[in-house]
Amino acid sequence: METLPRPKLNDNKPTMLITFIYYKDLQQGIDFYQNFLGFPLAIDQGFCKIYRISESGYIGIVDEEKGMHKTHPIKPVQICLRVPDVDAFYEYVKSHDVDGLSEISDVEALKIRAFVFNDPEGYQIEIQQSTGPDLLI
Repeated sequence: METLPRPKLNDNKPTMLITFIYYKDLQQGIDFYQNFLGFPLAIDQGFCKIYRISESGYIGIVDEEKGMHKTHPIKPVQICLRVPDVDAFYEYVKSHDVDGLSEISDVEALKIRAFVFNDPEGYQIEIQQSTGPDLLI
């Protein structure tokens, strides 16, 4: 069989990156990502809600009963959101009853100021702000 070259992409990038996470209670995910964090619903597939979290980054919350995977008590995925004012987000999150809220801290080695907490299904959310030159291109 002949090996074909990889198809071309605009600017060598996919148009979207969607991270799918699985929920026992889809409504809890909707309440968290849409209402609490305020992300706009981009695609509604019924059992899966896809929220736009940046220009080309999306998070899909999936009803485990209809999705390709099931929830698991160990959540080896961390969702990291880089924001312009981590202190304002910390005060907002702190004013709500969220699980696993850490103290805000400066991590000099990574040049970030950050905190973490858990979403309703137990996935860890990290909110961070760059404290140095942004190295992402």
